[in-house]
Amino acid sequence: MSTGGQTTVPEASSGAGLDRKLLAVGAVVVLGAIMSILDITVVNVAISKLSAEFETSLETIQWIATGYTLALATVIPLAGWASNRFGTKRLYLTAITLFLAGSAMAGMAWSVESLIGFRVLQGLGGGMIMPAGMIILTQAAGPQRIGRVMSVLGVPMLLGPIFGPILGGWLVDDVSWRWIFFINVPVGILALVAGLRILPKDNPQPTQKLDLLGLLLLSPGLAALIYGLAQVPKAGGFKGAEVLVPAIAGAVLIAGFIVRATRTSHPLIDLKLFRNRTFTVSSIAMVLFAIAFFGAMLMFPLYYQTVRGETALAAGLLLAPQGIGAMLTMPIGGIVADRFGPARIAQAGIIVIVAGMAVFTQVGADTSYWLLGGALFVMGMGMGMTMMPMMTGALRTITKADVPGASTSLNIIQQIGGSIGTALMAVVLSNELAERLPTGGERGGLGAAQAVPPELREQVNPLIADAFGSTFFWSMVLLAVAFIPALFLPRGKAPVDPEAADEEHTPMLVG
Repeated sequence: MSTGGQTTVPEASSGAGLDRKLLAVGAVVVLGAIMSILDITVVNVAISKLSAEFETSLETIQWIATGYTLALATVIPLAGWASNRFGTKRLYLTAITLFLAGSAMAGMAWSVESLIGFRVLQGLGGGMIMPAGMIILTQAAGPQRIGRVMSVLGVPMLLGPIFGPILGGWLVDDVSWRWIFFINVPVGILALVAGLRILPKDNPQPTQKLDLLGLLLLSPGLAALIYGLAQVPKAGGFKGAEVLVPAIAGAVLIAGFIVRATRTSHPLIDLKLFRNRTFTVSSIAMVLFAIAFFGAMLMFPLYYQTVRGETALAAGLLLAPQGIGAMLTMPIGGIVADRFGPARIAQAGIIVIVAGMAVFTQVGADTSYWLLGGALFVMGMGMGMTMMPMMTGALRTITKADVPGASTSLNIIQQIGGSIGTALMAVVLSNELAERLPTGGERGGLGAAQAVPPELREQVNPLIADAFGSTFFWSMVLLAVAFIPALFLPRGKAPVDPEAADEEHTPMLVG
């Protein structure tokens, strides 16, 4: 039985495998996660089509992505409190309902303004889906099975960015842009029905009031910081006012929240979680990995489209080997993390990813697709061995009462890490391109690369490919840096009863 208003779940057997009830709960959570994560990448493919459909500028239509992301960042901090206050099942089903309603209305949008508004509604639901799903799975599995369960949740997190462009490209080219939203409707209805029938009954036991001041600091702070980072590619760096003003304002608000959280008895997110050294080390490893991983995920399709002239659909298909590799190793990674601890499997995974990335540091204008596909397959295998074991390390010594706050914190860490990684790699690529290509007036960086006339493409492509290779090198360096905190991830089986563990003085086991 859980405490603090979480979902009532059967006690997890300390050494059992994934029984039918747990697999059924996992299937419900994955349905929602796939829907929300795929939606982001599917919509990104349709940006140009939507700009033409609504006869509006690219800067305006980008708000269907930006508005969703900002709504996502705004509601994530509420997940822990809402789980305690209303129950995790209610929270999850409410999030699915909001996302479903936003999807249906976005598919019926009659103007760019209505589409942006409905995307914000989608984001309000989407921001709750992942943290609520993590809470449900973590509580249902118990510490001894958390690795295998996190591997289940990791499938949409790793495969969404790969298969989203494939699905989005097909829908936009051969069906209708409206179906990039309507496709969520049957999946959402299935997730709702299954959730009502399968998820354990809630037993909410609200123990604290909403930290309203903390919410007013953290939610706008996260939204402003992520918005500022999202402007980096357009600004061509970190120096523009459109980047610095929101990013600095967001950082100040987040700093204010941290000060507030240390001085109040019931903060929105309990920062005392970071006194747990296992949770802290795992969080550091996760944020470094997220920066490198999401930055690299931006680069792969750009290389195929800009240098090799592939369509979005073709680029998505060329990225498929990465997803296949991840699917093969992710279940193994979860089992190993549960039996022997996340340290060595995560360390091995990082080494494998770096080996695959090394191929892309030498990429050219005509590098064999078979070689690149093999490198992506190797990287996918490494990703399947890395991301979820790191998350397992963060959650395995957390008490049930602290799971909502820990889940919320990890989702915030991933959002910020992903935003930093995307912005950082975009700037590196822009600078590398600017050094190699003529600006063509005021247009430089990626804009200059995409604007190269067809008659000059053969001459210029090697220079563009070289810029991508240099950018991949820095992504490889960031991945290698994530190996350092991975050295301090825990080894051995998780404690059967984390509530009995002394989080202040448990020795840190080095992998």
